[in-house]
Amino acid sequence: MESALLLAFAFGIVILLVLILLLRLNAFIALLISSISVGLLAGMPVQQIIDTIITGMGGTLGYVAIIIGLGAIFGGILEHTGATQILSRFLLDKFGPEKAQLALSLSGFLIAVPVFFDVAFIILIPVLYALQKQTGKSLLYYAIPLLASLAVTHAFIPPTPGPIAVADIIGADLGWIILFGFMVGLPTTLTAGIVYGSFISKKIFVPVPETLIPSALPDTATRRPPVGLVLSLILFPLLLIVLNTVTKATYGDLDDTWIRILRFVGHPIIALIISTLMATYLLGTRYGATREQLQEVSMKALQPAGIIILITGAGGVFKQMLVETGAGKMLAEQFIAFDIMPLLAAFSVALILRLLQGSATVAMITAAGIMQPILVGLLLPPTQLALIVLGIAAGASGFSHLNDSGFWLVSRYLGMNEMDTLKSWTAMTGILAIVALFILLTLWNLV
Repeated sequence: MESALLLAFAFGIVILLVLILLLRLNAFIALLISSISVGLLAGMPVQQIIDTIITGMGGTLGYVAIIIGLGAIFGGILEHTGATQILSRFLLDKFGPEKAQLALSLSGFLIAVPVFFDVAFIILIPVLYALQKQTGKSLLYYAIPLLASLAVTHAFIPPTPGPIAVADIIGADLGWIILFGFMVGLPTTLTAGIVYGSFISKKIFVPVPETLIPSALPDTATRRPPVGLVLSLILFPLLLIVLNTVTKATYGDLDDTWIRILRFVGHPIIALIISTLMATYLLGTRYGATREQLQEVSMKALQPAGIIILITGAGGVFKQMLVETGAGKMLAEQFIAFDIMPLLAAFSVALILRLLQGSATVAMITAAGIMQPILVGLLLPPTQLALIVLGIAAGASGFSHLNDSGFWLVSRYLGMNEMDTLKSWTAMTGILAIVALFILLTLWNLV
Protein backbone atom coordinates (compact mmCIF):
# COMPACT_ATOMS: atom_id res chain seq x y z
CA MET A 1 0.00 0.00 0.00
CA GLU A 2 2.77 2.42 0.93
CA SER A 3 4.65 1.77 -2.30
CA ALA A 4 1.46 2.42 -4.29
CA LEU A 5 0.90 5.75 -2.53
CA LEU A 6 4.53 6.74 -3.01
CA LEU A 7 4.23 5.89 -6.71
CA ALA A 8 1.02 7.93 -6.98
CA PHE A 9 2.68 10.93 -5.36
CA ALA A 10 5.84 10.67 -7.49
CA PHE A 11 3.79 10.25 -10.67
CA GLY A 12 1.71 13.30 -9.76
CA ILE A 13 4.86 15.43 -9.44
CA VAL A 14 6.18 14.11 -12.76
CA ILE A 15 2.89 14.94 -14.49
CA LEU A 16 2.97 18.45 -13.01
CA LEU A 17 6.47 19.07 -14.34
CA VAL A 18 5.74 17.60 -17.78
CA LEU A 19 2.60 19.70 -18.19
CA ILE A 20 4.37 22.92 -17.19
CA LEU A 21 7.79 22.36 -18.76
CA LEU A 22 7.09 20.39 -21.92
CA LEU A 23 3.49 21.21 -22.77
CA ARG A 24 3.63 24.78 -21.40
CA LEU A 25 0.25 24.33 -19.76
CA ASN A 26 -1.03 26.94 -17.33
CA ALA A 27 0.04 26.11 -13.76
CA PHE A 28 -3.57 26.24 -12.52
CA ILE A 29 -4.72 23.50 -14.90
CA ALA A 30 -1.48 21.55 -14.44
CA LEU A 31 -1.91 21.43 -10.65
CA LEU A 32 -5.51 20.25 -10.99
CA ILE A 33 -4.56 17.48 -13.44
CA SER A 34 -1.66 16.45 -11.21
CA SER A 35 -3.98 16.28 -8.20
CA ILE A 36 -6.52 14.17 -10.10
CA SER A 37 -3.73 11.84 -11.22
CA VAL A 38 -2.65 11.28 -7.61
CA GLY A 39 -6.24 10.43 -6.66
CA LEU A 40 -6.75 8.02 -9.56
CA LEU A 41 -3.46 6.20 -9.01
CA ALA A 42 -4.20 5.94 -5.28
CA GLY A 43 -7.49 4.21 -6.11
CA MET A 44 -9.88 6.91 -4.94
CA PRO A 45 -13.48 6.71 -6.23
CA VAL A 46 -14.27 9.28 -8.91
CA GLN A 47 -16.86 11.10 -6.81
CA GLN A 48 -14.44 11.36 -3.89
CA ILE A 49 -11.86 12.91 -6.22
CA ILE A 50 -14.38 15.54 -7.30
CA ASP A 51 -15.38 16.22 -3.69
CA THR A 52 -11.70 16.54 -2.72
CA ILE A 53 -11.11 19.08 -5.49
CA ILE A 54 -14.03 21.19 -4.28
CA THR A 55 -13.00 20.90 -0.63
CA GLY A 56 -9.35 21.73 -1.33
CA MET A 57 -10.17 24.69 -3.55
CA GLY A 58 -12.85 26.12 -1.27
CA GLY A 59 -10.92 25.59 1.93
CA THR A 60 -7.91 27.43 0.59
CA LEU A 61 -9.58 30.29 -1.24
CA GLY A 62 -12.00 31.18 1.52
CA TYR A 63 -9.20 33.08 3.25
CA VAL A 64 -6.41 33.49 0.71
CA ALA A 65 -8.51 35.01 -2.08
CA ILE A 66 -9.67 37.83 0.22
CA ILE A 67 -6.14 38.63 1.40
CA ILE A 68 -4.58 38.55 -2.07
CA GLY A 69 -7.44 40.56 -3.55
CA LEU A 70 -7.25 43.27 -0.90
CA GLY A 71 -3.46 43.36 -1.13
CA ALA A 72 -3.65 43.77 -4.90
CA ILE A 73 -6.05 46.71 -4.66
CA PHE A 74 -3.96 48.30 -1.91
CA GLY A 75 -0.83 47.97 -4.03
CA GLY A 76 -2.63 49.17 -7.16
CA ILE A 77 -3.63 52.41 -5.44
CA LEU A 78 -0.07 53.00 -4.22
CA GLU A 79 1.24 52.38 -7.73
CA HIS A 80 -1.36 54.54 -9.51
CA THR A 81 -1.00 57.51 -7.17
CA GLY A 82 2.78 57.59 -7.52
CA ALA A 83 3.31 56.69 -3.86
CA THR A 84 6.05 54.18 -4.71
CA GLN A 85 7.89 56.80 -6.74
CA ILE A 86 7.60 59.33 -3.93
CA LEU A 87 9.14 56.89 -1.45
CA SER A 88 12.02 55.88 -3.73
CA ARG A 89 12.81 59.48 -4.67
CA PHE A 90 12.79 60.54 -1.01
CA LEU A 91 15.22 57.79 -0.02
CA LEU A 92 17.53 58.56 -2.94
CA ASP A 93 17.56 62.26 -2.03
CA LYS A 94 18.29 61.48 1.63
CA PHE A 95 21.06 58.96 1.00
CA GLY A 96 22.59 60.69 -2.02
CA PRO A 97 24.22 59.09 -5.09
CA GLU A 98 27.09 57.63 -3.07
CA LYS A 99 24.67 55.54 -1.00
CA ALA A 100 22.17 54.89 -3.77
CA GLN A 101 22.54 51.12 -3.34
CA LEU A 102 21.25 51.29 0.22
CA ALA A 103 18.45 53.67 -0.81
CA LEU A 104 17.37 51.32 -3.61
CA SER A 105 17.47 48.32 -1.26
CA LEU A 106 15.25 50.07 1.27
CA SER A 107 12.94 51.33 -1.49
CA GLY A 108 12.50 47.87 -2.96
CA PHE A 109 12.09 46.26 0.45
CA LEU A 110 9.22 48.59 1.35
CA ILE A 111 7.58 48.95 -2.06
CA ALA A 112 7.36 45.20 -2.71
CA VAL A 113 5.22 44.75 0.41
CA PRO A 114 2.07 45.96 -1.38
CA VAL A 115 3.23 45.91 -5.05
CA PHE A 116 4.01 42.82 -7.13
CA PHE A 117 7.68 42.12 -7.94
CA ASP A 118 7.54 42.71 -11.70
CA VAL A 119 5.40 45.85 -11.37
CA ALA A 120 7.71 47.36 -8.76
CA PHE A 121 10.78 46.64 -10.90
CA ILE A 122 9.26 48.21 -14.01
CA ILE A 123 8.17 51.26 -12.01
CA LEU A 124 11.67 51.82 -10.62
CA ILE A 125 13.75 50.90 -13.67
CA PRO A 126 13.96 54.56 -14.83
CA VAL A 127 15.75 55.35 -11.54
CA LEU A 128 18.42 52.78 -12.38
CA TYR A 129 18.85 54.18 -15.90
CA ALA A 130 19.21 57.72 -14.57
CA LEU A 131 21.78 56.70 -11.94
CA GLN A 132 23.84 54.77 -14.50
CA LYS A 133 23.89 57.75 -16.84
CA GLN A 134 24.80 60.06 -13.97
CA THR A 135 27.64 58.00 -12.48
CA GLY A 136 28.86 55.86 -15.39
CA LYS A 137 28.90 52.76 -13.19
CA SER A 138 27.59 49.41 -14.36
CA LEU A 139 23.81 49.18 -14.26
CA LEU A 140 24.23 46.07 -12.11
CA TYR A 141 25.68 48.23 -9.31
CA TYR A 142 22.18 49.63 -8.78
CA ALA A 143 19.99 46.88 -10.24
CA ILE A 144 21.16 43.95 -8.09
CA PRO A 145 20.44 45.69 -4.73
CA LEU A 146 16.98 46.67 -5.99
CA LEU A 147 16.23 43.22 -7.40
CA ALA A 148 17.41 41.49 -4.23
CA SER A 149 15.17 43.59 -2.02
CA LEU A 150 12.17 43.10 -4.32
CA ALA A 151 12.72 39.34 -4.43
CA VAL A 152 13.14 39.04 -0.67
CA THR A 153 10.06 41.07 0.23
CA HIS A 154 7.95 39.42 -2.46
CA ALA A 155 8.72 36.00 -0.96
CA PHE A 156 9.09 36.75 2.76
CA ILE A 157 6.74 39.57 3.81
CA PRO A 158 2.93 39.24 3.71
CA PRO A 159 0.56 40.39 2.27
CA THR A 160 2.40 39.30 -0.89
CA PRO A 161 0.68 36.19 -2.34
CA GLY A 162 3.43 33.59 -1.78
CA PRO A 163 3.76 33.68 2.01
CA ILE A 164 0.01 34.25 2.38
CA ALA A 165 -0.74 31.05 0.46
CA VAL A 166 1.93 28.96 2.19
CA ALA A 167 0.93 30.23 5.63
CA ASP A 168 -2.68 29.24 5.01
CA ILE A 169 -1.81 25.77 3.72
CA ILE A 170 0.42 24.85 6.66
CA GLY A 171 -1.45 26.90 9.28
CA ALA A 172 1.22 29.43 10.23
CA ASP A 173 0.63 32.78 11.92
CA LEU A 174 1.18 35.82 9.67
CA GLY A 175 2.41 37.98 12.52
CA TRP A 176 5.35 35.68 13.23
CA ILE A 177 6.06 35.45 9.51
CA ILE A 178 6.23 39.24 9.25
CA LEU A 179 8.50 39.52 12.30
CA PHE A 180 10.87 36.78 11.17
CA GLY A 181 10.56 37.95 7.57
CA PHE A 182 12.11 41.29 8.46
CA MET A 183 14.77 39.64 10.63
CA VAL A 184 15.78 37.33 7.79
CA GLY A 185 15.03 39.64 4.88
CA LEU A 186 17.10 42.69 5.79
CA PRO A 187 20.51 40.98 6.20
CA THR A 188 19.75 38.75 3.22
CA THR A 189 18.98 41.81 1.08
CA LEU A 190 22.18 43.55 2.15
CA THR A 191 24.33 40.49 1.45
CA ALA A 192 22.80 39.29 -1.83
CA GLY A 193 22.05 42.82 -3.02
CA ILE A 194 24.64 45.36 -1.94
CA VAL A 195 27.64 43.09 -1.31
CA TYR A 196 27.18 40.90 -4.37
CA GLY A 197 25.96 43.82 -6.46
CA SER A 198 29.18 45.72 -5.77
CA PHE A 199 31.23 42.65 -6.67
CA ILE A 200 29.52 41.62 -9.89
CA SER A 201 29.26 45.19 -11.20
CA LYS A 202 33.07 45.27 -11.31
CA LYS A 203 33.11 42.08 -13.38
CA ILE A 204 30.30 42.91 -15.82
CA PHE A 205 29.75 46.40 -17.17
CA VAL A 206 26.14 46.95 -18.22
CA PRO A 207 25.20 50.32 -19.74
CA VAL A 208 21.65 51.56 -20.21
CA PRO A 209 20.16 49.51 -23.07
CA GLU A 210 20.02 51.61 -26.24
CA THR A 211 16.68 50.13 -27.22
CA LEU A 212 15.09 51.40 -24.01
CA ILE A 213 14.69 55.09 -23.37
CA PRO A 214 16.18 56.13 -20.01
CA SER A 215 14.19 58.69 -18.14
CA ALA A 216 13.70 59.98 -14.65
CA LEU A 217 10.54 59.20 -12.79
CA PRO A 218 7.65 61.39 -13.92
CA ASP A 219 6.87 64.29 -11.67
CA THR A 220 3.99 66.16 -13.29
CA ALA A 221 1.56 66.29 -10.41
CA THR A 222 1.14 69.63 -8.64
CA ARG A 223 0.14 68.00 -5.36
CA ARG A 224 1.75 64.88 -3.99
CA PRO A 225 1.19 63.12 -0.66
CA PRO A 226 4.02 63.45 1.87
CA VAL A 227 6.44 60.57 2.15
CA GLY A 228 5.53 60.07 5.81
CA LEU A 229 1.95 59.30 4.83
CA VAL A 230 3.09 56.83 2.16
CA LEU A 231 5.42 55.03 4.56
CA SER A 232 2.76 54.93 7.27
CA LEU A 233 0.21 53.39 4.91
CA ILE A 234 2.64 50.67 3.82
CA LEU A 235 3.61 49.73 7.38
CA PHE A 236 0.15 50.18 8.96
CA PRO A 237 -1.35 46.75 8.08
CA LEU A 238 1.89 44.99 9.00
CA LEU A 239 1.92 46.65 12.42
CA LEU A 240 -1.73 45.70 13.05
CA ILE A 241 -1.09 42.06 12.16
CA VAL A 242 2.04 41.88 14.30
CA LEU A 243 0.23 43.58 17.19
CA ASN A 244 -2.46 40.90 16.99
CA THR A 245 0.19 38.16 17.14
CA VAL A 246 1.96 39.77 20.10
CA THR A 247 -1.37 40.19 21.90
CA LYS A 248 -2.24 36.50 21.44
CA ALA A 249 1.22 35.41 22.58
CA THR A 250 1.12 37.70 25.64
CA TYR A 251 -2.47 37.44 26.84
CA GLY A 252 -3.60 34.12 25.40
CA ASP A 253 -7.39 33.73 25.65
CA LEU A 254 -7.89 36.59 28.10
CA ASP A 255 -11.33 38.11 27.42
CA ASP A 256 -10.98 41.88 27.61
CA THR A 257 -12.65 44.57 25.50
CA TRP A 258 -9.39 46.14 24.29
CA ILE A 259 -7.85 42.77 23.54
CA ARG A 260 -10.93 41.78 21.51
CA ILE A 261 -10.62 45.05 19.56
CA LEU A 262 -6.91 44.50 18.90
CA ARG A 263 -7.57 40.95 17.74
CA PHE A 264 -10.31 42.16 15.43
CA VAL A 265 -8.42 45.01 13.75
CA GLY A 266 -5.24 42.91 13.72
CA HIS A 267 -6.77 40.08 11.74
CA PRO A 268 -5.17 40.20 8.27
CA ILE A 269 -8.51 40.61 6.49
CA ILE A 270 -9.66 43.51 8.69
CA ALA A 271 -6.19 45.12 8.71
CA LEU A 272 -6.09 45.13 4.91
CA ILE A 273 -9.65 46.39 4.55
CA ILE A 274 -8.84 49.33 6.85
CA SER A 275 -5.54 50.03 5.05
CA THR A 276 -7.12 49.84 1.59
CA LEU A 277 -9.89 52.26 2.58
CA MET A 278 -7.33 54.63 4.10
CA ALA A 279 -5.18 54.51 0.96
CA THR A 280 -8.24 55.05 -1.23
CA TYR A 281 -9.14 58.25 0.59
CA LEU A 282 -5.76 59.62 1.72
CA LEU A 283 -3.92 58.99 -1.56
CA GLY A 284 -6.83 58.97 -3.98
CA THR A 285 -9.92 61.01 -3.13
CA ARG A 286 -7.99 63.58 -1.10
CA TYR A 287 -5.70 64.26 -4.07
CA GLY A 288 -8.39 64.59 -6.71
CA ALA A 289 -8.96 61.03 -7.93
CA THR A 290 -12.58 60.36 -8.92
CA ARG A 291 -14.57 57.32 -7.87
CA GLU A 292 -14.50 56.07 -11.45
CA GLN A 293 -10.71 56.32 -11.59
CA LEU A 294 -10.28 54.50 -8.28
CA GLN A 295 -12.70 51.80 -9.38
CA GLU A 296 -10.73 51.34 -12.61
CA VAL A 297 -7.47 51.09 -10.65
CA SER A 298 -9.00 48.44 -8.38
CA MET A 299 -10.28 46.36 -11.28
CA LYS A 300 -6.94 46.57 -13.09
CA ALA A 301 -5.06 45.56 -9.94
CA LEU A 302 -7.21 42.44 -9.54
CA GLN A 303 -6.35 41.09 -12.99
CA PRO A 304 -2.84 39.78 -12.20
CA ALA A 305 -4.05 38.68 -8.76
CA GLY A 306 -6.70 36.45 -10.33
CA ILE A 307 -4.33 33.84 -11.74
CA ILE A 308 -2.32 33.79 -8.49
CA ILE A 309 -5.53 33.15 -6.54
CA LEU A 310 -6.47 30.26 -8.85
CA ILE A 311 -2.98 28.72 -8.67
CA THR A 312 -3.14 29.00 -4.89
CA GLY A 313 -6.50 27.24 -4.88
CA ALA A 314 -5.15 24.47 -7.10
CA GLY A 315 -2.24 24.09 -4.67
CA GLY A 316 -4.81 23.63 -1.94
CA VAL A 317 -6.40 20.88 -4.03
CA PHE A 318 -3.04 19.11 -4.33
CA LYS A 319 -2.54 19.31 -0.58
CA GLN A 320 -6.04 18.00 0.09
CA MET A 321 -5.50 15.11 -2.33
CA LEU A 322 -2.38 14.07 -0.42
CA VAL A 323 -4.40 14.13 2.79
CA GLU A 324 -7.42 12.22 1.45
CA THR A 325 -5.40 9.51 -0.32
CA GLY A 326 -3.17 8.92 2.66
CA ALA A 327 -0.08 9.82 0.63
CA GLY A 328 0.54 12.72 2.99
CA LYS A 329 0.50 10.44 6.03
CA MET A 330 2.88 8.06 4.25
CA LEU A 331 5.25 10.95 3.49
CA ALA A 332 5.09 12.03 7.12
CA GLU A 333 6.02 8.54 8.31
CA GLN A 334 8.95 8.34 5.90
CA PHE A 335 10.03 11.81 6.97
CA ILE A 336 10.02 10.88 10.66
CA ALA A 337 11.81 7.60 9.95
CA PHE A 338 14.71 9.40 8.25
CA ASP A 339 14.77 12.08 10.99
CA ILE A 340 15.11 14.97 8.55
CA MET A 341 15.06 18.49 9.95
CA PRO A 342 11.71 20.03 8.87
CA LEU A 343 13.21 23.38 7.91
CA LEU A 344 15.85 21.78 5.67
CA ALA A 345 13.25 19.51 4.10
CA ALA A 346 10.94 22.43 3.34
CA PHE A 347 13.76 24.46 1.83
CA SER A 348 15.04 21.54 -0.26
CA VAL A 349 11.63 20.57 -1.66
CA ALA A 350 10.87 24.17 -2.65
CA LEU A 351 14.32 24.66 -4.20
CA ILE A 352 14.07 21.45 -6.27
CA LEU A 353 10.64 22.44 -7.56
CA ARG A 354 11.93 25.92 -8.34
CA LEU A 355 14.89 24.57 -10.32
CA LEU A 356 12.73 22.11 -12.24
CA GLN A 357 9.78 24.27 -13.30
CA GLY A 358 10.82 27.90 -12.77
CA SER A 359 7.87 29.57 -11.09
CA ALA A 360 8.53 30.64 -7.49
CA THR A 361 4.80 30.79 -6.76
CA VAL A 362 4.17 27.24 -8.01
CA ALA A 363 7.23 26.00 -6.11
CA MET A 364 6.04 27.60 -2.87
CA ILE A 365 2.47 26.34 -3.11
CA THR A 366 3.40 22.81 -4.19
CA ALA A 367 6.09 22.55 -1.50
CA ALA A 368 3.57 23.71 1.11
CA GLY A 369 1.11 21.04 -0.07
CA ILE A 370 3.78 18.36 0.28
CA MET A 371 4.97 19.56 3.71
CA GLN A 372 1.57 20.18 5.31
CA PRO A 373 0.69 16.53 6.10
CA ILE A 374 4.20 16.03 7.45
CA LEU A 375 4.01 19.05 9.74
CA VAL A 376 0.64 18.05 11.22
CA GLY A 377 2.18 15.14 13.07
CA LEU A 378 5.17 17.12 14.32
CA LEU A 379 3.12 19.59 16.39
CA LEU A 380 5.58 22.44 15.88
CA PRO A 381 5.11 25.73 17.80
CA PRO A 382 3.86 28.80 15.87
CA THR A 383 7.34 30.29 15.71
CA GLN A 384 8.82 27.26 13.96
CA LEU A 385 5.87 27.00 11.58
CA ALA A 386 6.58 30.58 10.57
CA LEU A 387 10.22 29.68 9.94
CA ILE A 388 9.04 26.74 7.78
CA VAL A 389 7.06 29.21 5.64
CA LEU A 390 10.17 31.34 5.20
CA GLY A 391 12.25 28.24 4.47
CA ILE A 392 9.87 27.37 1.64
CA ALA A 393 10.03 30.98 0.45
CA ALA A 394 13.84 30.93 0.49
CA GLY A 395 14.06 27.69 -1.44
CA ALA A 396 11.48 28.82 -3.99
CA SER A 397 13.41 32.07 -4.55
CA GLY A 398 16.77 30.44 -5.23
CA PHE A 399 18.68 30.12 -8.49
CA SER A 400 16.21 31.63 -10.94
CA HIS A 401 17.30 30.59 -14.42
CA LEU A 402 16.10 30.22 -18.02
CA ASN A 403 12.75 28.55 -17.17
CA ASP A 404 11.67 31.48 -14.96
CA SER A 405 9.83 34.49 -16.38
CA GLY A 406 11.67 36.72 -13.90
CA PHE A 407 14.97 35.76 -15.54
CA TRP A 408 13.80 37.12 -18.89
CA LEU A 409 12.25 40.23 -17.31
CA VAL A 410 15.62 41.15 -15.79
CA SER A 411 17.52 40.21 -18.97
CA ARG A 412 15.28 42.38 -21.14
CA TYR A 413 15.17 45.50 -19.00
CA LEU A 414 18.89 45.44 -18.23
CA GLY A 415 19.82 44.57 -21.81
CA MET A 416 21.96 41.55 -20.85
CA ASN A 417 22.57 38.29 -22.67
CA GLU A 418 21.77 34.95 -21.05
CA MET A 419 25.28 34.31 -19.68
CA ASP A 420 25.55 37.70 -17.98
CA THR A 421 22.06 37.29 -16.55
CA LEU A 422 23.07 33.92 -15.11
CA LYS A 423 26.21 35.43 -13.55
CA SER A 424 24.30 38.34 -12.03
CA TRP A 425 20.58 37.65 -11.46
CA THR A 426 20.77 33.86 -11.07
CA ALA A 427 23.82 34.03 -8.82
CA MET A 428 22.17 36.73 -6.71
CA THR A 429 19.03 34.63 -6.15
CA GLY A 430 21.24 31.68 -5.22
CA ILE A 431 23.12 33.74 -2.64
CA LEU A 432 19.78 35.04 -1.38
CA ALA A 433 18.47 31.52 -0.77
CA ILE A 434 21.63 30.29 0.96
CA VAL A 435 22.04 33.34 3.22
CA ALA A 436 18.35 33.20 4.17
CA LEU A 437 18.64 29.49 5.00
CA PHE A 438 21.66 30.11 7.23
CA ILE A 439 19.79 32.81 9.18
CA LEU A 440 16.67 30.62 9.42
CA LEU A 441 18.69 27.71 10.82
CA THR A 442 20.15 30.06 13.43
CA LEU A 443 16.68 31.28 14.42
CA TRP A 444 15.37 27.70 14.50
CA ASN A 445 17.83 26.88 17.28
CA LEU A 446 16.80 29.98 19.24
CA VAL A 447 12.98 29.78 19.20
